[in-house]
Order: sequence, then C-alpha cells, then structure tokens
Amino acid sequence: MNYRNLGNTDLKVSTICLGTMTWGEQNSQVEGFDQMDYALDQGVNFWDTAEIYSVPPKKETFGHTEIIIGNWFKKTKKRNKVILASKVAGPSRNYVRDGENSFAGKNLKDALDGSLKRLQTDYIDLYQLHWPERNVNSFGQLGYSHKEDEREWNNFHDTLENLKKFVDEGKIRYIGLSNETPWGTSKFLQISEKKNLPRMMSIQNPYNLLNRTYEVGLAEISIRDQIGLLAYSPLASGYLSGKYRNNQLPKNSRIERDGDFWTRYDKPNTSKAVDSYFEISERYNLNFAQMSLKFCEIQKFVTSVIIGATTMEQLKTNIESINVKLSDEIKKEINNVQKVYPNPCP
Repeated sequence: MNYRNLGNTDLKVSTICLGTMTWGEQNSQVEGFDQMDYALDQGVNFWDTAEIYSVPPKKETFGHTEIIIGNWFKKTKKRNKVILASKVAGPSRNYVRDGENSFAGKNLKDALDGSLKRLQTDYIDLYQLHWPERNVNSFGQLGYSHKEDEREWNNFHDTLENLKKFVDEGKIRYIGLSNETPWGTSKFLQISEKKNLPRMMSIQNPYNLLNRTYEVGLAEISIRDQIGLLAYSPLASGYLSGKYRNNQLPKNSRIERDGDFWTRYDKPNTSKAVDSYFEISERYNLNFAQMSLKFCEIQKFVTSVIIGATTMEQLKTNIESINVKLSDEIKKEINNVQKVYPNPCP
C-alpha cells in the first residue's frame, strides 16, 4: 500500500480510502464486515463515512453505515488500526435535525455526538463538512445562482470556533471540507490562520476521468496550502469500470437499482468518452477500473482515492490498482481524450 500525509500533519493515510456509503442499503452488515476485514489486511487504514449514509439518502437509512462500522469496531477491537473520517450533513434534508443543519451552535454538537454513538468510538480522526451551508453548485449542478439574502451564508468563523471546542475536547483530531469551492476553501484557510483556529486538512470532492474540474482552481490550493483532495467517485458511479458500456445495465448495480438518483454521469458525451478511455486500457492490457483509479492516485494534489465496492471482487480489483504503472505515453493518450471530450460530466 502507498501512504501520504493528511494535510500538513504527520498522519499517514493510505492512498486508497475505503468508501462505505452502500453499507446498510446496497450491502448488508455481513458484507461490510468482510470489506473492512479485507481492506485492513491489505493496508487500507483510511475509511470514510458520513452520518447521512446509506445512499441514496433517506430517513429510513440515516446513520445505518456508521452503525455497521461501529458494530465492527466493537466486534474486532481494532478501532486504533483505522484512521476514520466522517461527515456532518449540511442543510436541506428536513429529516436531519428538522432541516436546521447549521454548522454553528447545538446542531453540530448533536451531529457529532450522534456519529460517535453510532460508531462506538470516543473520537473521529477527520470530521468533514459534507457540503456548504451557503448556496453552491455542488453535486453536479451547473451554473451559480447567487443569493444575497442567504441566512448566515458567511459563517466561517463561527463554524471554526465551534469545531475548535470538539478538537480541544478530543472528540475530533482533524477537520476537513467536502463539496467545497476555491473561494470557500480559501476563506476557511485564511480565517484559521488569522484567528489561530483549527485548519482544514482535506477537501473531499469528485475527481475522475469524466470530471477533472478540480484541476482548475482547487488543485493549486491543494498543493500550495497542503490541503489535499480526497477524490470521491473516482470510477464515476461505475461508468469507468466499463460495466455500462454498450447499454449494459448489470443487475443490482447502482444505476439499475436507483437510476433516478445516479444521473450525474448520464450525459451526452459520457459513452463516447468512456469508450475512448476503455480503448486505451485495452491497447495497454490494463484493467479499465484500475487504470481509472491509478490516474487519480498519481495526481500530486490527491491525498487519497475513495473507492466504493459492492462486491469483494470489485474491492480486490480496486485495491490492486496501487500496483498499476501508467507510462508517460498512457498519460498522454488519456489527456488527449480529455481534449476531445473535456469534462463531459462536471
């Protein structure tokens, strides 16, 4: 396994991060246990979850993934072997604390305490803000709609002050962002430095061969300010494994189960771009999913790549991507496809 520092800390996290969002919905607890056992044996010490998981998010499965992880910790007594990341939900989900999901005040305390209880742990290594409180074009939305009258839209200082309490109490080791913009990231970093408050150590945003928009703006911030990317959706919801090529719809796949939710990568040029990347993997005798994952892992601004497997076969294939080598020629061909089909699924 390969390891990198989390932000500017000495904490070494595996460059493959175990994603967990399907546990409790698409995967059972038994399957989640099997994945955790195998991943840890392979040196994957970095795991990511969120209070709002399982996905697709709904009231009935809120917190289910954290419960499964907590049950595994209780069974195995291996909490100290894992660098655990979780996330607090932002506003918009009415079933989460009645929709009042501010990152300041009591809401954050209730969210953190709830996660700690479900995870059966005293601390979370990396606690992330799942999406901003203010209006941003995240989760594949295009076009920025500015709202002058947004309530508490610029609440960065209060949020950091609130998080500091839990860092001081030992409930959180480090903090991070998710689905954040260059402006938001810079504001958090500026206020942390100016006010001597806890510093954001990571940004969990989408990054894959179909969506390289992170390279514009945020990649420079990641490198210069040591706030690395935790790349989610590196296989673009399975499109970059090749399983949906030629109009295939595998049984029990995300698109087959919940197609109305997973629309982000169903775009006009998706198939053309996927086929072009697949042909590169074929020419060089590479597994398509592994080539796609490796491309993410080798980027200088990436700290870790979050994989999400629903079968043990997928999990093994994904973890083995660390052994893949991408030559300069392969990387050039990949970049040439990006020029023809630039970010078809932003």
